[in-house]
Amino acid sequence: MRYTTTDELEHFSFAEAYIADVQLAGGFFHMTLSNVMILPENSCNRDIREMRANDLVLKIEEPVIRSLVREGYKVYDANGALLRTCEDEVIDQAAWNETIRSFADGTLYALKQDGENYVFEIDAPDEEEYVLAVSGTHNTASWDRFLNK
Repeated sequence: MRYTTTDELEHFSFAEAYIADVQLAGGFFHMTLSNVMILPENSCNRDIREMRANDLVLKIEEPVIRSLVREGYKVYDANGALLRTCEDEVIDQAAWNETIRSFADGTLYALKQDGENYVFEIDAPDEEEYVLAVSGTHNTASWDRFLNK
């Protein structure tokens, strides 16, 4: 049986979800995620506790990439003295597809929604952290089975 929700992201926890795949092409955006927590309030969760799902497919309808930023960082020595600073870097639009595809095998630490705006906080396999802002009209999440947490 396939479970599907629409516009119900607040009833999931995406903290530390594994990104198996990311696709962005021709008005189509989806992520395949594992280790997603399904909260008790979720309309498909018939249990009173948090459950987990693997191979959850998250789709955003009519997606528009608003921004993609590689997060900056600071490096300190053992005494707490600042050694260097790397500022946030806005990724050029020409590199969006390649960068987004590189998120596969990474980790999604947070997914925040504000109306039609979605903000993904991602730790990519190259040990860089990114913030991806996407807008879209609706979202759907689909998965095959519930797993114990």
